Amino acid sequence: MDADRWDWPDELDALTAAPVNHELMLENDSVRVLLTTIPVGAATAVHTHRWPSVEYILGATNFVRRDADGNALFDTRAANAEPHVGDVLWSDPFPPHSLENVGDAELRVIMVEIK
Repeated sequence: MDADRWDWPDELDALTAAPVNHELMLENDSVRVLLTTIPVGAATAVHTHRWPSVEYILGATNFVRRDADGNALFDTRAANAEPHVGDVLWSDPFPPHSLENVGDAELRVIMVEIK
């Protein structure tokens, strides 16, 4: 997905649409670093991530990612893909989605978005 051809409004940006779960740690012309935190049993509001990112897992648990209509896109339990503390992952930009913590620990991720 080309960030120059982004189809979603700025109001859906993670920091605007889901500020309870996303904290800006650093931003410059090259990167934006976010701390994403989702408590046990909580879900984010629908939001986007415009840029690809490197994700570092600080607190791991199972989660379900849903599209803007609430349809499950990815369930770590079904995929046998529970993240682990210390995992480093690559992520393409995310169109509108929400993330629900369905595990028994807080989910904490540092996202280094590459502009």
